[in-house]
Amino acid sequence: MAGMRRSSGHSTADGPGPPGRRPGVRSLWEPRSVVGQMFAFQLVVVVLLTVGAIFLLLLMARRENVQEAGSRSLALAEGFADAPGTAAAIESSNPTAVLQPRASKARRGAHVDFVVVLDRRGIRLTHPLPDRIGKPSSTRLAPLLAGKTVMEERRGSLGPQIRAYVPVRRADGTVVGAVGAGVTIARINSAAADQLPVVLTAAGAAVLLTTGAAALLSRRLMRQTHGLGPAEITRMYEHHDAVLHSVREGVVIVDQDGMLLLANDEARRLLALPVDAEGRAVGELDLPGAVADLLASGREATDEVHRVQGRTLAVSQRPTQVTGGPAGRVATVRDTTELLAVSDRADAAQRRLEVLHDAGVRIGTTLEVPRTARELAETTVGRFADFVTVDLVEAVLRGEEIHGTEQEVRRVCVAGVRDDPPLYPEGKLIRLAPSTPQALGLATGRAVLEPRLADAPGWQAQDPERARRIVEEGIHSLVTAPLTARGVLLGIAGFWRSERPEPFDADDRALAEEVAARAAVSLDNARRYTREHTMAVTLQRSLMPRYLPVQEAVEVAYRYLPAEAGVGGDWFDVIPLPGGRVALVVGDVVGHGLHAAATMGRLRTAVHNFSALDLPPDDILGHLDELVGRMDQERGAGDDGLDVTGATCLYAIYDPVSGDCAVARAGHPPLGLVLPDGRMEFPDVPVSPPLGVGGGLPIETAVLRLPAGSRLILYTDGLVESRDHDIDVGLAQLHDAVAGRPALGPEETCRAVLAALPGARPRDDIALLVARTRRLDPERIAQWRVPSDTAAVGPVRNECARQLRQWGLDEIAFTTELILSELITNAVRYATQPITVRLIHSTSLICEVFDGSNTSPHLRRASLTDEGGRGLFLVAQLADRWGTRYTADGKVIWTEQSPHGPTAPPGGPDPADVLLDQWDL
Repeated sequence: MAGMRRSSGHSTADGPGPPGRRPGVRSLWEPRSVVGQMFAFQLVVVVLLTVGAIFLLLLMARRENVQEAGSRSLALAEGFADAPGTAAAIESSNPTAVLQPRASKARRGAHVDFVVVLDRRGIRLTHPLPDRIGKPSSTRLAPLLAGKTVMEERRGSLGPQIRAYVPVRRADGTVVGAVGAGVTIARINSAAADQLPVVLTAAGAAVLLTTGAAALLSRRLMRQTHGLGPAEITRMYEHHDAVLHSVREGVVIVDQDGMLLLANDEARRLLALPVDAEGRAVGELDLPGAVADLLASGREATDEVHRVQGRTLAVSQRPTQVTGGPAGRVATVRDTTELLAVSDRADAAQRRLEVLHDAGVRIGTTLEVPRTARELAETTVGRFADFVTVDLVEAVLRGEEIHGTEQEVRRVCVAGVRDDPPLYPEGKLIRLAPSTPQALGLATGRAVLEPRLADAPGWQAQDPERARRIVEEGIHSLVTAPLTARGVLLGIAGFWRSERPEPFDADDRALAEEVAARAAVSLDNARRYTREHTMAVTLQRSLMPRYLPVQEAVEVAYRYLPAEAGVGGDWFDVIPLPGGRVALVVGDVVGHGLHAAATMGRLRTAVHNFSALDLPPDDILGHLDELVGRMDQERGAGDDGLDVTGATCLYAIYDPVSGDCAVARAGHPPLGLVLPDGRMEFPDVPVSPPLGVGGGLPIETAVLRLPAGSRLILYTDGLVESRDHDIDVGLAQLHDAVAGRPALGPEETCRAVLAALPGARPRDDIALLVARTRRLDPERIAQWRVPSDTAAVGPVRNECARQLRQWGLDEIAFTTELILSELITNAVRYATQPITVRLIHSTSLICEVFDGSNTSPHLRRASLTDEGGRGLFLVAQLADRWGTRYTADGKVIWTEQSPHGPTAPPGGPDPADVLLDQWDL
């Protein structure tokens, strides 16, 4: 066992360590080692002896203190009781006056705690505390009256006390009282107590001497045993023998002189060593020269392959002194004959596993069918096959359902180790011959192996000329694997081999099936996504505005960018309003896909309907909030399992007459405003919670006064938010993109914003709307105040007629006079001041009558007996549009007319006939 022992040095296999301490070796102070246990046992014995001696000393000291206290108390009590005059004083008329001074003097002289004189009733006649004189004592009187002495131990205010009570007798022996004295035990100093410091000092010295002696003995024992206990030493050598001679690896130890010190059973078998090999020189053991040289030289080696006795051995050798052992080396010998036989198969299996692993990781990174097919090809080219082709059913590319009767496939991808192989090119529509491996794979759903293409007539029947060229190019083997997912056959993958001479085998066919199965799932996911994406895009395009309406309030440009993952719920709108005003809307529905697009369509329709009511922005958003809340309740009560909808919206109304812009937003990013001088800002518009989650909270509106030429930038959060940065960074980028560039128009602003952000492939939808404000020419606006007098209707109507002629609107002058006459007359009769008439010449003629009443007129058809009710009906017949909107001071009744005359359809009633029909009885 020489050479296997541990070294007593201070270095280890892991490097130099502190002196006397090595990894895996217990130190002197570890209690689980034998050395530590012995040291602990000696220390405990010394400590216990010391503690016992101190305890006995303290016990003896207490006993001496008790005896001393009893003796002192009894002596004082007897002396005071037998003193002349004590009995007579007790029976005197004022015993306290006589005895109290004597008791105090005796107490101080004898160094006791108290001296008490009692009469026969137990009443105290003296006491150190005057307030207790005259009070009964708790001492037992019966023994005292019987003439006996009483000794007792009680706890006083200063601690445990020894008390002695002695009877006081007359000369005839009759007991007339008693005298008691007491001493606190703690006040007695015994000789044993005086010896306690000496004992403690001696005990401490004994502990230190014992500890030092035990430490010296234990350290020497530790050096002898290397910190191991007997059981550990026995177990180590038992395990050493068991392991050394049982492992399937040869172990050889050679000293620095080349002598064989140890060889286990496996080494003897592999190297064919003789029985008496140990103790002999390596060169005398009849080993092959290379092996003998390696063992004798002592050089380091790792898995050197040597042939010995018909076996292939891997030999490794390391020196032993680097681990703290004696000089020499240890060699291990392994039989790798069988390992080499299976290494090729293991390498092939490892390569197949790597291909499968990469197929699971690299295929299906996107939801694009062509990209997924190319990932399949790129994963296997150069590793499993030299060329890969992917042919898919046409319906897969369109995202349509597959019925399983397709006979044609389209080549989607061709990849290989060389360019321009003689295979069908990408995009080729191939009608497969029934005898080809591709057709057989599509029919059976199983992979087909053609190990030698030159001998496969069925494959050559597809295109004999091309087949001949393929074989001439060196492509000699083929495996076709169907792409099947969820029971649906999507296409076929072809794996071709040309560079490697060995053909495909059954294991390769199994690998091709596995890779194709994994790729098919990704292809089917991409197909399904393509179908849903196409449907969502179609739905969204049908719901988004196809063109912008004609209006003069703003000049508009817009962009819509769908997200990388698919369409979503972003939308925008430009809605003309009465009075030449225009509503600018942008909104965002949370989520993507059909559900988000459908919800967007519902909200956009609702916005149009609410805008037709001519409500302020806060009311519009309030109605939208209620609508989204009802949609959430409907969805929550259903079984479709969809999440609750969330949406944001910004609604602005711009008036080109006054230049005012009323803005409200519900959870939406702030409005961007670029002033005519190029300054860019985000106006402070109060933000309300998103639609559907407001919980009834009020929505506030901010009114901005905008100069002509201002640019309003409305957008959704996809423009300024991303996973890489928060909204503040996006707003700063938006500011930098347009600030200081006053010459940009709406179109140029859109291009500048999208060039600066959000990136090439946005992860969320983006809706961008840029509107440059205009102001109507004051020459095209006319306004009059109307007093509350029906006689004023005529003059105002005449002024309006003159204004229409100045504008060149003679064609509609008569019709407009009729409309204004009715509206002004109704306002004078039924409304309150102030009453104002305003004409606006824009793309149409707008007539507005303002009054201070909140009562809205209602259109009805008057009967023959009604005196009124025909005026509003007449207005509705003569005007293209009419309506009522409310203001802070009342309401406005407005009409719109085409400047080119009545818009009645051909063959329709003439306005004059309509007027006459109202009075036709």
